[in-house]
Amino acid sequence: MQIELQNLIHRITEAKKNNLPFVSYRLPNKSQVKTLFQKDNQLYYHNDFKTSGFVFAPFDNQEKGIFFPMDKSELCFTNIESINLNDYFLKPDLKSKVKLLQKRNRTKKVYIDLINKCLKFLKTEKISKIVLSRKEEISIESDNVLNIYLKLLLKYPSAFAYIWFHPKVGLWLGASPETFLKVNDNNFETMALAGTQSYQGNMHVDWTDKDKLEQQVVSDYIVSQLKGLPIKVGDPFTLKAGSLLHICTEISGDISSKSQLKNLIESLHPTPAICGFPKDKSKTFILNNENYNREFYTGYLGELNMKEQSNLFVNLRCMQINKQMASLYVGGGIIKDSIPENEWEETIAKSEIIKMVL
Repeated sequence: MQIELQNLIHRITEAKKNNLPFVSYRLPNKSQVKTLFQKDNQLYYHNDFKTSGFVFAPFDNQEKGIFFPMDKSELCFTNIESINLNDYFLKPDLKSKVKLLQKRNRTKKVYIDLINKCLKFLKTEKISKIVLSRKEEISIESDNVLNIYLKLLLKYPSAFAYIWFHPKVGLWLGASPETFLKVNDNNFETMALAGTQSYQGNMHVDWTDKDKLEQQVVSDYIVSQLKGLPIKVGDPFTLKAGSLLHICTEISGDISSKSQLKNLIESLHPTPAICGFPKDKSKTFILNNENYNREFYTGYLGELNMKEQSNLFVNLRCMQINKQMASLYVGGGIIKDSIPENEWEETIAKSEIIKMVL
């Protein structure tokens, strides 16, 4: 059903107030916003890859993803191409930045200590890469949630921007630059994304050996998981995501059935881009040492089997909102040559992208 933006905002507000699940999102470089309103507040889990709906899967692949089934939801469309989203913004919460700066120094020491512990583990266990993360908490105004979503839509047109809510799980928002998997009929596309630099007005940049190695680990892993499938691997190129640049390699191929889709997703998640390599040892280190639960950060989310298409994205550049507190999640890949101070600064640069909407 086609609805206007004002009506969409009203319906999202009412769904949140009535504790009814919903997800509203825009695919990269599209002008159409899709919103799925679940008709009850039941918690449905993602049990197979044959049904249609919206999946929200956690980082830990041993835990079940949350699913909004199409047959228990209403799908609405909103065209925002000719709309000035600024007309709907609320005043920003200026207190947020002050409270954030007071916590940053304490967070820095904890994160650098974790990196140093990781570097020792990498050398001892001969592991190529581990992706570490942290979260920052910022006080916000509770009525700014839709304002944040509108800013995500406006500021990051090339990202997958979304707001997701379930009364039994929580409220999440984000603008992810990374495709996890796209499937159209029997054709699939994915990407290997790693390495980070600040965008300085020039796409022609020199990448360090550390960045190149980190990205190559991700690319090699994905290719190794696709053995037996006809695939095409593109050349690495520089991809702009907000104010940051990354190295990206596009990988595509063919699958013959939904059972292959299931195997494909389960073999890829979590990728070295958000976990590490080898996967099992990296994931074990993360779960035992990060000292917080990532939950849905670095999981995947998106459309599954909607009109025979699946559009799934890695849940990066995201936040979880609980009452008047926003938890922001950022991280980076650690290899044996990583410099802790530089890794800290990389997470600062990544966090600034999502803080811009606060």
